Amino acid sequence: MKTSLSVVIMAVMAILLTETALADVPPKQQAEVAHLLQFVRNSTCRINRNNSLHSGQEAASHIQKKYDYFKKKIKTTEQFIKYSATKSTMSGQYYTVICDGQKPIRTRDWLLRELKAYRSGSR
Repeated sequence: MKTSLSVVIMAVMAILLTETALADVPPKQQAEVAHLLQFVRNSTCRINRNNSLHSGQEAASHIQKKYDYFKKKIKTTEQFIKYSATKSTMSGQYYTVICDGQKPIRTRDWLLRELKAYRSGSR
């Protein structure tokens, strides 16, 4: 009885660990996600989320929370941007970025542009 319980517990743990390991972007793209989070964190731009302005640090924290929540659905860096940094799941409003001397743009476009630069090696 004791042995079968141990086997069941080990099997459940193996399934949970496998599911966790598979529920994320591939290793190459994990570096891209980390770069984008750092890019937002270090930005001096303000992020407009539901008509409230946030610092890069605050925005990165919020994006990280959404990433953690949607991780099972995310398989690419582009999906990371879509699920974590594009719009409010509550209101449906798109997030925008306001940088000094520039017109506001959607965070999706801002991050896709940075991802392209990162992939090309210019970042």
